[in-house]
Amino acid sequence: MIDIFDIMGPIMVGPSSSHTAGAVRIGRMARTLLGERPARAIFCLHGSFAETGVGHGTDKALVAGLLGMATDDFNIPNSFAVAAERGLTFTFHEVDLRDAHPNSVVVDVEGVTGKRLVMQACSTGGGRIQVNKIDGVEVNFTGDYHTLVIHNRDDRGHVADVTTALAQARVNVASMRLNRDSRGGSAIMVIETDQPVPELLLEPPGLLLLLVQELRRLLSLLR
Repeated sequence: MIDIFDIMGPIMVGPSSSHTAGAVRIGRMARTLLGERPARAIFCLHGSFAETGVGHGTDKALVAGLLGMATDDFNIPNSFAVAAERGLTFTFHEVDLRDAHPNSVVVDVEGVTGKRLVMQACSTGGGRIQVNKIDGVEVNFTGDYHTLVIHNRDDRGHVADVTTALAQARVNVASMRLNRDSRGGSAIMVIETDQPVPELLLEPPGLLLLLVQELRRLLSLLR
């Protein structure tokens, strides 16, 4: 089935839905996953992004998204100046990601408190994006749905804790993907849900999740 966005694209500022609107969404996704105001960023452009991105405003769109601008923000062409006003420094480089989508970029961003995120994503057309890697771990999600991204160690019990906490919050899981860099190493859980995830789960330290983990610990003592 053909979606209208595959034909028309989103409401946006800029000449290209894939090189401009998609790039804005990639920048916004990096800001969201970082979870704080960005202070420094390195953008590594691959394929078509590297070859024609400047002409299509991809560079300004990526910075605009990282600043939190939407695809229809008239300040997108002025994003470099806005970034300077807000203390965001950035550089652009070209990179060969081999078999990656031609409209791909690696965003290495550091927040104001020193928190760091490395995200690889691509613009797939019509303003849509796909996140391919987070901190070196392969993932696959678009951000079109309510999405919960959880970093954890690859250890037993984490999936049960999270799904139990979501069930207690009356949030239905639409899809779930688990990825890890190695056995027992860093893992990322990506869960798409039908309802928004309540702040009780999102705000550190995730009070509802902590209650579920404590309940599991107490039950283990009774065995």
